[in-house]
Amino acid sequence: MAKTANIPGKLVPQGGYSAFVPAPLPPALDWTPRLIRVLSDADRLIGRLAGEGGRLLNPHVLMRPFVRREAVLSSKIEGTQATLGELLAAEAGAVVARSPEDLREVGNYVVALEHGIARLGKIPICVRLVRELHAKLMTGVRGQQAAPGQFRKTQNWIGKPGSTIQTASFIPPPPGEVEPCLAAWERFLHESNLPPLVTIGLAHYQFEAIHPFRDGNGRVGRLPITLFLIERKILPTPLLYLSAFFEASRRDYYDSLRAVSERAAWHEWIEYFLLGVARMSEDALSRATRINDVVVQWRKKSAGEPNALRIIELLSANPFITATGAARRLSIAFTTAQRAIQRLEQKRVVRRTTDARRNRVYCAQALLDILEEPAQLKPISSV
Repeated sequence: MAKTANIPGKLVPQGGYSAFVPAPLPPALDWTPRLIRVLSDADRLIGRLAGEGGRLLNPHVLMRPFVRREAVLSSKIEGTQATLGELLAAEAGAVVARSPEDLREVGNYVVALEHGIARLGKIPICVRLVRELHAKLMTGVRGQQAAPGQFRKTQNWIGKPGSTIQTASFIPPPPGEVEPCLAAWERFLHESNLPPLVTIGLAHYQFEAIHPFRDGNGRVGRLPITLFLIERKILPTPLLYLSAFFEASRRDYYDSLRAVSERAAWHEWIEYFLLGVARMSEDALSRATRINDVVVQWRKKSAGEPNALRIIELLSANPFITATGAARRLSIAFTTAQRAIQRLEQKRVVRRTTDARRNRVYCAQALLDILEEPAQLKPISSV
C-alpha cells in the first residue's frame, strides 16, 4: 500500500510492516454536480424497482432464486466455481458434478443471507449481526479454521498468491484495533445523515478496509448491503444485489476500493457503487418482469389444472423440480405430481435433464436462462 499523506486513516508501524487503520466515517464529501447526478439516477432506478417490482405477481417467490444468484456470484468473486444452475439443481435433488465443498460454501451464503433477513425485525444491522452472519457463512466449509463468528486474533493481509506480509498490497488494522473500528462502523450506520445509498456505499468500503475476520471478509461484507436496503425500507422485497455488478467489473471493484485506502478517492468509489445500484436495479426489474411474463403465459396454458398451476408456482422459486419433491412440497401423491409434471412437459414448460427412468429431474429452462444471463452493465432503455 502506498504511503502517502492523503490516506483516510493512519499507518501504524508493527515492526517490519505498517497496518492501515481507517479513520471513522464519514469523510468530507464534495457534492459535485456529477456526484449528485449519479446519486439521483441510482435513487430513481432503485425507486422504480421498489415500486414496479413490488407489483409483480408474487414478488416474494422471486426472492428465492434471486438470493441464490447473489450467493453464487458473491462466492464466485472469492474463487468458488459453483454455478446457479448447479446450486438450484442440487437443491431440487439432482446429482451434480460440482464439488460438495463449493456447493456447501454457496449454500452457506444463502443460509447467512436468509438469516440476516429474518433477524432484521429483531435487531438492527450491527456488529453482533455481522458475527452471526460470519458464523453461518463459515461453518462446515473450507476456511472453518477462520473461527466462524469470531474476530481475528492475528494480523492478516491482502496480496497476490504467495505474497508475504512484507510484500502485501494492503494490511488491515492490527487485531487490537478491529473491535474499536467496528464499533465506529456500527455507530456510523445508525447515525449517518447522508443519503442511504451513500451511507451503505461508504460502510461497505470501511468494512472491507477493517477486514475483521481471518477469512470470508468479502462475502460477509457484501451481505449488509441488501440488508440495509430492506432495513431502511428502500426496498420492500430483497430483489437487488450488487455482487453481479462487482463480479462483472471485478477489476474496477478492487481498484476502486484500493484507491480509497491509498489516496482517499471517495468520489470515485461512491460513483462506482452508485452506478452498480443503478445498473443492477434495472437488471433486477428486467429479470423479474420477464420471469413474471413467462409464468403468466404458463398459467394461461394450464388454466383449469390446479396441480399444474401449483407446480408452476414451485418452478418460479426453483426452475428444477422432481416428482418426489413436488409431491412433498404440495402434499399430494407421487403419481399425481408426476402426471402434472408430464402435462407441463407436453406444454414445453419443463424438460427432462436426464434420461434416467427413476428420480427424473425436470427443468424450466426458460426461467433458468433468464436467471443465468450475465449482468447488464449498460443502461436498459425500457424494461
